[in-house]
Amino acid sequence: MLAGVIVIGLGLVWWLSRRVDPRQRAVTELLDAADALESRLRTARAEIESITGDEDDSVRTALQEMLRQRLWLQQHGATASLRTLKDMRSSLDQARHRIDQQLVLVQQARGPQA
Repeated sequence: MLAGVIVIGLGLVWWLSRRVDPRQRAVTELLDAADALESRLRTARAEIESITGDEDDSVRTALQEMLRQRLWLQQHGATASLRTLKDMRSSLDQARHRIDQQLVLVQQARGPQA
């Protein structure tokens, strides 16, 4: 009986220690979304440069905005509301989706590859 209580108690302690704080989860998801968007922006920049031979100012501007958001998160992430963090992540996801759509258009414009 005592062994069962101890096992249950240890299981409860383990489970509680594994729970992730909603704020920490939101920050982690926000950083993951920022990483994904940055990766897509770098891909977009490479695609645009391969077609035009020039760097696109809109991609550079987007990368600079990404840096500003990361700095804001570093300075204010601990005190930002959960809603603000989730809204920022949603904004990043939407931006990545728009970039993905533009990359599809670029691929279609290129036509079949030889």
